[in-house]
Amino acid sequence: MLPPVLGRARLADDLRALGVRPGGCLVVHCGLRRVGRLEHGPATLAGALRDVLGPAGTLLVPTHTDGNSTTSRAHLAATAGMDRVERDRYEAALPGWDRRSTPSQRMGALAEYVRCAPGAVRSDHPQTSFAALGPRARQLTEGHDLGCHLGERSPMGGLYAADGQVLLLGLGYEACSALHLAEYRLPVPPAERDYRCFRLVGGRRVRLDFRALDLDDRDFPTVGAALDDTPWVRHGRVGRAPARLLPARAAVDFAVDWFATNRLAAQR
Repeated sequence: MLPPVLGRARLADDLRALGVRPGGCLVVHCGLRRVGRLEHGPATLAGALRDVLGPAGTLLVPTHTDGNSTTSRAHLAATAGMDRVERDRYEAALPGWDRRSTPSQRMGALAEYVRCAPGAVRSDHPQTSFAALGPRARQLTEGHDLGCHLGERSPMGGLYAADGQVLLLGLGYEACSALHLAEYRLPVPPAERDYRCFRLVGGRRVRLDFRALDLDDRDFPTVGAALDDTPWVRHGRVGRAPARLLPARAAVDFAVDWFATNRLAAQR
């Protein structure tokens, strides 16, 4: 027997109980299937989130696209084992990124629903864009610099400045983009590396080569376990999915200290 279908009101009650703040800015990383059978799919969850945030609140989701980059993990995995001719052919077929029309990749159904919703605003980064709905959507998404994937000049920097919250819904800390902001704030940030991706400009595919920090999420589950021991991470369930709610500022500040201590120790 299938479990009962979950409605918007039930999810809104769960989000309020977890501690989602009305009028705030909230970034959501979501594994929608774990939430359960929803009455109208991702529209049910998006509606519940906006109900709880209220008219003054802003919903933010990751709409990343790593498939159009020849330096991403996704590209390297897809081209593993290819010879030079095959790799060149694969690269030649990669589409250019367009802020209005390029779907997110591996970010889930909720992210795509929000990206396509009327009034949604998307940040202008061909690899690590975010989409937002609400009165602070443009403020959070504007000025997303090419060389700043998830740092101060990205929506994660804006979320920190806005004293926003992070919701991990059916996903673990490996999905928590806000932790990358801590890497930019380390006394000795990670080294830079070369990146390459493609953007549509006037209908033509243009190659972009740039340098930016070499971000590393391999220890995110470990720092997440330490975060779970703090008193300000809220745990609960939304629908059938396990959920964590974090204050962005406290989580990032904690991660800066944790990375500075533990990554340095690991390098010795």
